[in-house]
This record gives sequence, structure tokens and C-alpha cells, in this order.
Amino acid sequence: MTAQPEHPDTSQFSPPMGTLSELREALSTWGFPGDRQAFESELDAIKLDDLTRVREIIQAYRHRVLVRNSSEAMTALDRSAADVDAELRRKLADVEGAR
Repeated sequence: MTAQPEHPDTSQFSPPMGTLSELREALSTWGFPGDRQAFESELDAIKLDDLTRVREIIQAYRHRVLVRNSSEAMTALDRSAADVDAELRRKLADVEGAR
């Protein structure tokens, strides 16, 4: 019997984003609504000689695609402010109680 390949973690889908063309396609298909247009606008607004800023924009939008396709991240984004507030209050109370 041969070893079976591991099944990929479908909760964290990552489309190819190694080139600008692939990133554009990923933003169009897998990104948040309006991400592709915002990405193009941000790139249009800078000089391509500013490689640091180009890299920052690319990294930010790659991250947005990853967040959009992470079930854990989307669950966290769907939490209400009241739920987050209650959790923070519980954690603060635990810290205060441990002192």
C-alpha cells in the first residue's frame, strides 16, 4: 500500500499570485468586491520607480485575497462589535483576577 497524499486545507485557499497578471486575476475572481479596481487605482497613482511602494501595494492586495479565502479570517470579520467587546471584557477581568 502506498502513502496517500495529504488532503489540502480547504479553509485556506490560495490562488496563484506570483505575477502581476496572476494577482490581477486573483483579485478579480477571489478578492473582495472592488479590490481589482482599487489595486489598479493605487498602482496608477504612484511612480513605478518607487519600488518600495509598489511592493507594499502588491503585498497588501495579496494579503486581502488570502484573508478573503480564509474561513477563520472571515469568521473574525463577521463578529459583531458587541461580541468582541464582551470577549475583551472577559479577558481583562481574567487578567485583573489573576493579579
